[in-house]
Amino acid sequence: MDKISFLTKQAVARFIVSALIEDLGNGDHSSMASIDPSQQASAQLIIKSPGILAGVELADQIFNTVNNCLKVELLKKDGDLVSPGDIGLIVKGKAQSILAAERLVLNCMQRMSGIATYTRYLTSLISDTSAKLLDTRKTTPNFRLPEKWAVAIGGGQNHRFGLFDMIMLKDNHIDFAGGIGEAIEATKQYLDHNKLELKIEVETRTLKEVQEVLDSGGIDRIMLDNMSLADLSKAVLMINGHCETEASGSITEQTIAKVAATGVDYISVGALTHSVNSMDISLKAIIS
Repeated sequence: MDKISFLTKQAVARFIVSALIEDLGNGDHSSMASIDPSQQASAQLIIKSPGILAGVELADQIFNTVNNCLKVELLKKDGDLVSPGDIGLIVKGKAQSILAAERLVLNCMQRMSGIATYTRYLTSLISDTSAKLLDTRKTTPNFRLPEKWAVAIGGGQNHRFGLFDMIMLKDNHIDFAGGIGEAIEATKQYLDHNKLELKIEVETRTLKEVQEVLDSGGIDRIMLDNMSLADLSKAVLMINGHCETEASGSITEQTIAKVAATGVDYISVGALTHSVNSMDISLKAIIS
């Protein structure tokens, strides 16, 4: 967890507590009504579709937060390739506690595993190039942390986490500011005045705009948005290593390899987090 800046223990703990409050409210009345509070039980996490498993570490922490007396045996780890019938983990302890954690564990692991699986697939399509796959901020509100975590598990890289950890001057910023040069100059003054050290990325839509960014200088990365393959190749040559390059916009499974072949450093794909199918996973009681 420490290798990814946003995955602090405090951030994960806040996410879990907030999600449990949303789901449990003033109590799991179904379980409290039907099951003796002292009853001990076991349950296993059953994988029902193939893919890359993600959320195992998070699931362990969810069970521990609900009841730190629950015993979790992890049989698979994050990033493992799994098949239908595999068992991801076994949890033992109070039945009411297992059921209180069940839905949050499944919601997280199903979605995270779907994201990790799709991320792994897209990275495989560009594995023979130097391009790196990035996620975006097109995430589910209040679920960004697990979604970006899943991208990392799947082999992708995380773009900025939010609006606070990087400057990205997109089309609307540029249009409102009066142009690329004006937006960049105002940004440099803002960072200097506020003594902030943030990387600057500028979105461009044409080769003319690429040249404007290069003329302004002092930029860390240029986003090449919705450009043709021919223009992407030209832009990479124009930039010539003076800053990083990122291709973005309407990139699909069918086009990503061709985009990577233009020589861009990064390819950002919103579909990693906004258009994936969740993995089919269930938590079932072990009846002896």
